[in-house]
Amino acid sequence: MKKKKPSYSTIIFAVLIILMIIPQTRMPIQEGISKIRVALFSPSAMDEDEQSQLEPFTYRLATLEGVPADIGIGKGKVTFLSYWATWCPPCRAELPSIQKLYDDYGDKVDFVLITHEDPDVIQAFLNKKKFDFPVVLPRMETPAELLERTIPTNYVIDKTGKVVVKEQGATDWNSQKIRNTLDTLIGE
Repeated sequence: MKKKKPSYSTIIFAVLIILMIIPQTRMPIQEGISKIRVALFSPSAMDEDEQSQLEPFTYRLATLEGVPADIGIGKGKVTFLSYWATWCPPCRAELPSIQKLYDDYGDKVDFVLITHEDPDVIQAFLNKKKFDFPVVLPRMETPAELLERTIPTNYVIDKTGKVVVKEQGATDWNSQKIRNTLDTLIGE
């Protein structure tokens, strides 16, 4: 009996599985796959009937240096709210698009990027990637209306506290759709 040779697709699949098991190669592969998603998908405003209304509140936060940095959600300014982590490949993949959005809208929109990591780890990551958007640490429990177990989870919240955009997973935040949504919300 002749032994059947494995096909190229079987070999490639086996190599990919092995690379995903090895910790040193897993992160770059997952980040690369997430970057493909970022290139293909951008969020848009939810339909009116899907949007939820938050009771305006003050999110108690702190800077990486420990200085209080509370933000009013639904208190007169549009908010871009993100839950993320430096170790999360989809988060890492979408952060460059968030940086570009922040560069253009940072003075018109409250950008609130929340993580639970060690401030030194976060600062080293921001320095390495040359990101300058504001990253904060929570000083309170996540409000139930915003609590998700998936990161990244990002929200665009209007001036009154209405959740207009909610997106989980890596996506392109620097898209024209999001810019149009922000322009509309800022103008209201």
